[in-house]
Amino acid sequence: MLQSAFAFFRGGAAIMAADLARTPVSGIRVQACGDCHLVNFGAFATPERRLIFDINDFDETLPAPWEWDVKRLAASFVVAGRHIGLSQDECTEAATSMVRSYREQMAQYARMRQMDVWYERADIEQMAANVRSKSYQQLVRSRIEKARKQGIVDHDFPKLVENRSPPRNKDNPPLIFHSPRQQTGEFQDTIAAALQLYRASLPDHCRMLIDRFKLCDIAVKVVGVGSVGTTCAIGLFMAADDDPLFLQFKEARASVLEPYAGASTYRNHGQRVVAGQRLMQSASDMLLGWTHGDMRGRDYYLRQLKDMKIAPTIELMNAKILAGYGARCGQVLARAHARSGDAAMISGYLGTKDVFDNAITQFALDYADQTENDYKAMVEAVRNGRLEAASPKLSV
Repeated sequence: MLQSAFAFFRGGAAIMAADLARTPVSGIRVQACGDCHLVNFGAFATPERRLIFDINDFDETLPAPWEWDVKRLAASFVVAGRHIGLSQDECTEAATSMVRSYREQMAQYARMRQMDVWYERADIEQMAANVRSKSYQQLVRSRIEKARKQGIVDHDFPKLVENRSPPRNKDNPPLIFHSPRQQTGEFQDTIAAALQLYRASLPDHCRMLIDRFKLCDIAVKVVGVGSVGTTCAIGLFMAADDDPLFLQFKEARASVLEPYAGASTYRNHGQRVVAGQRLMQSASDMLLGWTHGDMRGRDYYLRQLKDMKIAPTIELMNAKILAGYGARCGQVLARAHARSGDAAMISGYLGTKDVFDNAITQFALDYADQTENDYKAMVEAVRNGRLEAASPKLSV
């Protein structure tokens, strides 16, 4: 979070949740993402192997006011725009493009049949075709092609696994490493019990699939900005010598929204994440499941480590591309909210004019200013020794 105001914003979901709780809401609730910013969208493969664009992070998901997701997403476009050197007008246009797209798309969902809303998906190929910048369009297409070619066996397996019997995840400290505790019998028993609970969380046909694989190794994996402090691991499973499967174990804690939106109905926070993801995404990982238990009794959810995933690269975007990306994110967020909320009521509240667009954009500009002030205060606190930080590197 010391790297930039944008990194601070990404890691500050709990801070913004507390701020959003003090803002007015319409009283209409949806299944909210909880950490809705522009980097938590991306492309990934459906079980049918189609590449789609959708929200892809649900660690904080919880039923909550729909406005909270819209406000956090709009603010993220302003903070990100400033991060890559865009002007105030260009940042304003990016945020407005997102909000306008959300409002207009919600109006369409309000008129659609329920089944059609649930079938709706954002195809990444169609999105690439609509990009006006030829150079960026070519970049997106090349990343799509690269994602399709880089399969588990030919690409990920040689990079991530040591050539030994049985196979083992490669250590890459400090990002990937093995813990000495893994050699104890207690650890092995705990993992076996956790995997049984994970198996029980899967649909019957997916249990048949996972039963064909055997766990060979687990390694600790250091997570990104938004999940700092939580436990994450990579499980290597094998069905045959040339048939690997990588599952990511991610710790699930209470959502940052809970103090303000109410406690989850799920006792297991891994189950909360899985249920929210399945509700908000148009298609989820077929091996997405949840479990409980390690040597400290924490909750986890599991998913495939890599499945043709493509993350947005904000640093390569210009003003027009960022605004276009904002429009796509607004559409996807509207669909996610329409699946769990009342699209007609939300659309009626939004109206047909740009009043809502302008109000949320102004909020995003003001919140970006506050984010930058908070970031500078954090940096100053680290410099003065009032706040301890793991890294001494400061960008301002």
